[in-house]
Amino acid sequence: MSRLDFSASHNAIAKAIAARREPYVDLTVSNPTAVGLPLPDVQLPRAPVYAPDPRGLPQAREAIGAYHGVAADRVILTASTSEAYSWLFKLLCAPGDEVLVPQPSYPLFDDLTALESVRAMPYPLRWDGEWHLDSLPVTARTRAILVVNPGNPTGAYLKKDEFSRLAATGLPIISDEVFADFPAFDDARRVRTLAGLPGTFALSGLSKVAGLPQLKLGWIVAGPEQALNGLERIADTYLSVSSPVQLAASVLLEGRHIFQRALNFRLAQNRSTLQAARGPGSPWDVLRSEGGWSAILSVPRSRSEEEWTLALLEAGVLVHPGYFFDFPSGAFVVLSLLPEPAEFARGVAILRAVLR
Repeated sequence: MSRLDFSASHNAIAKAIAARREPYVDLTVSNPTAVGLPLPDVQLPRAPVYAPDPRGLPQAREAIGAYHGVAADRVILTASTSEAYSWLFKLLCAPGDEVLVPQPSYPLFDDLTALESVRAMPYPLRWDGEWHLDSLPVTARTRAILVVNPGNPTGAYLKKDEFSRLAATGLPIISDEVFADFPAFDDARRVRTLAGLPGTFALSGLSKVAGLPQLKLGWIVAGPEQALNGLERIADTYLSVSSPVQLAASVLLEGRHIFQRALNFRLAQNRSTLQAARGPGSPWDVLRSEGGWSAILSVPRSRSEEEWTLALLEAGVLVHPGYFFDFPSGAFVVLSLLPEPAEFARGVAILRAVLR
């Protein structure tokens, strides 16, 4: 039996996009290289001699260790965070085992777990003005808990008391921290990173940290000592990370600050534009976000999320429906905060007119 259902057809939104002939404002864009931001120099050094290290070349691991404030020997390089998840599921799980994943969250977890014959079991995030960890449905087959810190699309950072609850289970914690460098404001309650903490695996990569998804470099910072040998064996089986990007890792990480300053400024601008568009008596609202690259709007339940998304596309702006991220209730649409401010403002103006 196939691990995935490859027979799934396009949904109504995908069909409407394919059929549309007029241009539209894309408020779903997630590619930092496509929105006019300054990026680090992507010239890669030559690597005429192939001398792989399963964990990754030492100079690359040292640069990543310095970025996280951990020893380089805790770092394992991967080609992406998706690959990092795959390796960790191989390490921690047998077929049929379970991992807990947050809900709402990015839908990629369903495919990543299914491809490893692992079951993704959702645990709810509760909204009461901010997002909170709710119940944890741990069973005898639960092998790890996944957190996204901050969440995608919720933007919620893990809080110290929530981490204590997770740690009390005794289960490994896999923390996806690709958006950790993009907070909307400071909060002393947060656990900004789990890198190096006992029982944890922190994931990140150049895709979000430096705005360079095309260079395919991610990493795992492993807390458990006994896990490193297992990860090294898995990594040695694949040797998936290219030598040139490893040799350039330290320069690319040093250059992240120009990208991050520009993007954090843009994120603040676009959040401000979105908030200003909501006038008195508006039938829609913007959920408070702590960080990340997305914004969540609650919309009237007079239409389904798909109907709102199709109506907005017809008017000239593309958004994600909330069900794409498995919101358990309510009616939501999700916007990317990446677009250039003028383009974002144009899309928000259309959105405001349609929702009103």
